[in-house]
Amino acid sequence: MPGIVGLITKMPRQWAEPQLRRMVHALDHAPFYATGTWTNESLGAYAGWVVRKGSFSEGMPFANEKGDAMLLFSGEDFPEPGLADRLKARGHAVDGKGPSYLIHSYEEDPSFPASLNGLFQGILADMTRGVAMLFNDRYGMKRIYYHESEEAFYFAAEAKAILAVRPELRRVAPKALGEVIALGCVLENRSLFEGIHVLPPASAWRFRNGSIEHKASYFHTSTWEEQTALEPEPYYQELRDVFSRNLPRYFNGGQRLGMSLTGGLDTRMIMAWCKVPPRSLPCYTFGGPYRDCQDVTIARRIAKLCGQSYRVIRLGTEFLSKFATYAERTVYLTDGCAGVNRAADLYANEIAAEIAPVRMTGNYGSEILRRLRMFKPVAPPAGLYCPELLSSIQAASETYARFATGHAVTFTAFRQAPWHQYGLAALEQTQLTLRSPYLDNDVVRTAFRAPNAAIVNRDLFEDNGDCSRLIAEGDQTLGAIPTDRGLSGRQGKLAAAISRSLLEFTFRAEYAYDYGMPQWMARIDHVLSPLHLERLFLGRHKFCHFRVWYRDQLAGYVQELLLDPRSLSRPYLDPKALETVVRSHLGGASNYTAPIHTLMTLELVHRLFVDA
Repeated sequence: MPGIVGLITKMPRQWAEPQLRRMVHALDHAPFYATGTWTNESLGAYAGWVVRKGSFSEGMPFANEKGDAMLLFSGEDFPEPGLADRLKARGHAVDGKGPSYLIHSYEEDPSFPASLNGLFQGILADMTRGVAMLFNDRYGMKRIYYHESEEAFYFAAEAKAILAVRPELRRVAPKALGEVIALGCVLENRSLFEGIHVLPPASAWRFRNGSIEHKASYFHTSTWEEQTALEPEPYYQELRDVFSRNLPRYFNGGQRLGMSLTGGLDTRMIMAWCKVPPRSLPCYTFGGPYRDCQDVTIARRIAKLCGQSYRVIRLGTEFLSKFATYAERTVYLTDGCAGVNRAADLYANEIAAEIAPVRMTGNYGSEILRRLRMFKPVAPPAGLYCPELLSSIQAASETYARFATGHAVTFTAFRQAPWHQYGLAALEQTQLTLRSPYLDNDVVRTAFRAPNAAIVNRDLFEDNGDCSRLIAEGDQTLGAIPTDRGLSGRQGKLAAAISRSLLEFTFRAEYAYDYGMPQWMARIDHVLSPLHLERLFLGRHKFCHFRVWYRDQLAGYVQELLLDPRSLSRPYLDPKALETVVRSHLGGASNYTAPIHTLMTLELVHRLFVDA
C-alpha cells in the first residue's frame, strides 16, 4: 500500500541512492500512485514515498519555514478542530492542505507524535538537532517493516521493498510459517521473512549520524488499561459524547467519500450520527452471485432512509474468471499478509474506488466496543505438514495463548487489529483510503472504561445495548430496523425472538454448507449433490462461497497451482497428503476450504518472493 521507504546509513550517497530508487520502484503498483525521494547526506537519511494521487498525504515532503525540518507522512491525522488556526496564530505558515501543519505541530509539541490521532507512518528530519525520527501510529496499523544490517537500517511500508535490495532475506521464517498455518497471520513484531521485522506500535525511533540512537515508544497500553472503570450509564454518556463529537472529523477533507454499508450495528452507528446532506454520501455493499444477502437488503433500506444513493458491488462470473490474477495480486500486494480468499476484497475495492476514493467503514467497531475476537488457533489436517513444522504450529498456539490472557480491549486493538486484520486493511488501502472512527484515540480510550471492558465477549448477542441505544438516539428511524442477525430493532419480544431464531438458523446453515462444513456432512452432501442443496442457503449472509467455488468454478486453478511439481516438492509438506486434500475437496467428498486457502497462499508467497 502507499507509504514511505528508505534507509539510514553511513555509506556514501552513490551507494545509497540506487538502493532507494529500487525500493521506491518496488512499491509503485498503480497508475494512480505518485512517487518521490528526499535525501540528506549529512544525516545519512535516504527516504522516498509512494502516495495515492489526491490523497491526504500528497505533497511530500513537508518543510517548515526555515527549511531546517522536513517531514514525510503517509496516512491520515484527525486532530482537534482549530489546530491549524492555533498554529497560524503562533506565526506558522499553514496552508490547510493535508498534513503540512504537522511539521509545525512537531515544532510546538515536545511530545510529538503522541498527539496525533489516526493511522500513519512517517519520518521526520531535524537538521538543527542532527536527528531523524521514524514513527508510526499507536496501533501499528500503518505497518513499517525494517531490517538492520551492517551497512544500513532499511525501512519500508511493504516488505518487498527491502527484499528488492536485500535478496538474501528471501527466506520464510519457520516460526512465522507455523503461525500463518495455525492462525492466518504472523504474531508479535515479526514478518514472514527471516530478518525482516515490524516496527512496534507507537514507535518513535531516533537516528543520528547514519545509525540508530534510541528506540523509544511514545505510548504504552497501561496508560489506558489503568483508567477507572465507569458505571453503565456514565460510560454510555461518555461513549455517546466522544463518538458524536469526533465522528465529523472523519468526513472532512477534499476527497469524495463513499460509505461501505452492512446490515450490522457498526456502520449504522455512523449513519445515525454523520448528519450529511442527502445525495452527498454514495453507499454500497459487497454482494454475492446467488441472491441479495441480509447486508444488501438492510443496507439498501438504510441508504434510502438517509437519502443517499446505493449500489451493490457483486462478485460473480467476472470475478471468478479473473480469480487467478486477483489471487496472485492479493498475495503480492500484501507481502503474503492477505490470503487468496481476500482476492474478492481486492476486486470489490477496485470498484469501490471508482465510486469514491475514500471508503468509510464500520471496521473494528464490534472488536473495540464489544471485544469480539476474530481469530484463534486451528489445527491443520493430520499428516499434511512435516513433523519439524508441527513444533512451530504448536508454538504459535502457545504464543497466542500468552497474549490472549491480557486485557480484552488491549488484545482487540493492539494485537488482533495489527496482526490478524492488517492484511485485509493493507490490501484495501492499495486501492483507496480506508477510514474507520472506531480506531479514533478517544473512542478506544473510552472503550477501556466500559464496566466490563477487561472481559472477553464471545457472544454476538451480548453487550450490544449501548450500540443499539446510540443508533436510536442518533436516528430513531434507523434504530427501528433489526440487524442482519436480528439484533435490536423496534419489534415485539415474540416477533424479535422468531426473527432472530430464523436469521441465526440461516446464518449457521450457510456456514455449514460453505466454509465450515464438517467432513461427515461433506460426504452426505456429495451423495446428494444432484439436488444442489447449497443453493437453498448460500448467499443469505455472505458474498463469498469458496468451498463450492474451489470445487467447481476454480477447480482447474486449484489443481494447477497445488499439484504442480514445485508445490509438491515444498519441504514442509507431505506430497501424498497434499494430493489427498486437493482431490478429495475437488471431488466433493471432503471440505478442505481453509487448508486450501493457506496452501495456495503459501505457494504464491514462495513463487512471488522466495523463488523469485
